[in-house]
Amino acid sequence: MPENCTLAMVAWKAASALACGNTVVLKPAEQTPLPALAFGKLVFEAGLPPGVVNIVTGFGPTAGAAIARHPTIDKVAFTGSTSVGKEILHAAAGNLKHVSLELGGKSPNIIFDDANMELAVTGSATGIFRNQGQVCCAGSRIFVQQKTYDEFVERLTQVASSIALGDPLQPATTMGPLVSGEQYERVLGYLKVGSQEGASVRAGGERGPQSRGYFVRPTVFADVKSSMRIAREEIFGPVASLIPFRDETDAVLQANDTIYGLAAAVWTRDVSRALTLARRLRAGTVWINCYGILDPISPFGGYKQSGFGRELGKDSIELYTQAKSVFVKFGNSLATASS
Repeated sequence: MPENCTLAMVAWKAASALACGNTVVLKPAEQTPLPALAFGKLVFEAGLPPGVVNIVTGFGPTAGAAIARHPTIDKVAFTGSTSVGKEILHAAAGNLKHVSLELGGKSPNIIFDDANMELAVTGSATGIFRNQGQVCCAGSRIFVQQKTYDEFVERLTQVASSIALGDPLQPATTMGPLVSGEQYERVLGYLKVGSQEGASVRAGGERGPQSRGYFVRPTVFADVKSSMRIAREEIFGPVASLIPFRDETDAVLQANDTIYGLAAAVWTRDVSRALTLARRLRAGTVWINCYGILDPISPFGGYKQSGFGRELGKDSIELYTQAKSVFVKFGNSLATASS
């Protein structure tokens, strides 16, 4: 399980696995084990037989690697970074276990000049700043058509500057800290890289004013080029890279110029244009005039190095079942069944 949205990820995987009659071993991220342990307590109180759901805490290189290599575990479902996903896939080759991976992203968020500007700004801010930007499908690359680029930059800058950092248990707070010191240093490193590469800091760009906690100010980089590291590498923090584009073709070419393919969004009043781009964008989920909406009946997963396999919906059942054909003959009659 990843360190973000831990309880939701537990539900996504455990529900389908249990519904298909499997037993489950859950290994939460070492940074956030408590939600999974709370889930285990609820499972116990609900009366599930011992051994049906098992919670194993620990570190990835030890506990996680043991699960990936174990010869009697038939399937691994992993949500996390692309680099760790590759390690799991390699370890799973030992017994050719089934693997599904929901990995990193650098999702493009495309705003055309005919879009509802107010909705696009609000939705884009949610897409990148929700959960401190620690979301695999965060809209971290924001492509804005040239005619409205400057206006969009100004408006998003105002929104980012108005976000209140602080204790997440306080009602006035609208953004809390990052999950760990390691992630904190990683994000600060990218803020430095962005400035060194020539991007313009319009909001944030520095650590928060708090004396305790891993706070980073929500950051807006303008004048970003698609070749810059802040536009190519997953930062997993509240950092938006704003990139101008000319037309539909330019938007698609820049959006697809990435190793990732988890999600994307298109903002426009032109329905035909929106649906055309949805087909051309190489992403597992495409939002039109919205961002981050999920539905339990709709599959979720990535293209390219964002992984493979689909969670949620009927597709998730296939992750935890195997087809079997049975041939039965009595006398001169032959029957075939599949399950």
